[in-house]
Amino acid sequence: MEHRDVHISGAAWRRGQVLLLALAAVSWSACAAGYVTNQEQFHASYLVNFAYFLTIALGAAFFLTVWHVSGAAWNVTVRRLMENIAVTLPLMPLLFLPVVAGLPRLYEWARPEFFSDDPVLQVKMVFFNRTFFLARAAAYFLVWGVLAVGLYRISVADDRNGSEETVRKTVAWSAPGLALLMITVTMAAVDWLMSLEPHWYSTIFGVYIFAGGGLAFLAALIVTCLAFRRGGLLVEAIHVEHYHDLGRWLFALVVFWAYIGFSQYLLIWYANLPEETVWFRHRLEGGWGWVSASLLLGNFIIPFLLLIARAAKRSLPLLGSVSLLLLVMHYVDLHWVVMPTAGHHRFDLHWLDLATFAAVGSACGLVFWSRLKGRALIPIGDVRLSQALRHQTE
Repeated sequence: MEHRDVHISGAAWRRGQVLLLALAAVSWSACAAGYVTNQEQFHASYLVNFAYFLTIALGAAFFLTVWHVSGAAWNVTVRRLMENIAVTLPLMPLLFLPVVAGLPRLYEWARPEFFSDDPVLQVKMVFFNRTFFLARAAAYFLVWGVLAVGLYRISVADDRNGSEETVRKTVAWSAPGLALLMITVTMAAVDWLMSLEPHWYSTIFGVYIFAGGGLAFLAALIVTCLAFRRGGLLVEAIHVEHYHDLGRWLFALVVFWAYIGFSQYLLIWYANLPEETVWFRHRLEGGWGWVSASLLLGNFIIPFLLLIARAAKRSLPLLGSVSLLLLVMHYVDLHWVVMPTAGHHRFDLHWLDLATFAAVGSACGLVFWSRLKGRALIPIGDVRLSQALRHQTE
């Protein structure tokens, strides 16, 4: 493998940095203008896009820990890109501040008068109060940041002096990290998304959000790998056999997301309790019914049919196209979760949806891009690298 295949040139890195800085300047200025003119819309749009990029980063952390614990070797060549996506997690507390500023606009439970005549919600106030909410958020960010940075530093240090000890260290971090990740992500989904409608509850909602984030991360990873490949990088390091296995995982997560989504709907439909069915009713009125149908079509049926064949997973243009579709549908999914209960009972799109997407995305992109400067795009010190380069699917 040639040196240029695993290192981005200084000129290319600087061009990318300039583009991301320009996008950040324009988009955050637009967000500031939107905040001044329409705070309700700004906070709702921002929450969707904060959740979008956060769930992708959490998906990266999840797969990092799972693959470390399992001892998988085939994914070593894609692992550095996964680590660079996961290491955007320490930025998330800063990006969470606009959500904190918008608590009374986003969450009914953040307005004390809302609970005065509702005994059920008065009980929930023990959990949903500003102090406890922020304390839990701080705990989530601490767990995610320590896990992502810890695994990243171990991996980068291994580039200089790779050894079997590094593999044992990553497992030691990943095993408890995976358990903490499952707990904190589930709780964060309840806090930040499910509590938008405080009467409603679903015991499977956290898994639904986690599944969507894992699926979107795999799609983002495939698109990122293909983008580097198009630029002449990682052509030999990440070959069709790796894309085939990534396609297998993508197909599996498409099915899993659909299974969890259908299970949630079926249980609520069967029980037919008003405090549960109201959530789906809001997503069948005011034009949201078409969005619900598009999720079934675009996030399950089309990807399922396109990826089911072995040849499809080995076709890079097709795999890239399906991944782009799934990234779009992940945004649609989170828009569908947030907007019907954030003051937008009728489906519509606003320019702040795009502005906040570009703002949060450019901030995460700058962190991701900064990790590429002067560093290899693959973990060149990993003792399993040669095995990964020779990987063949069954």
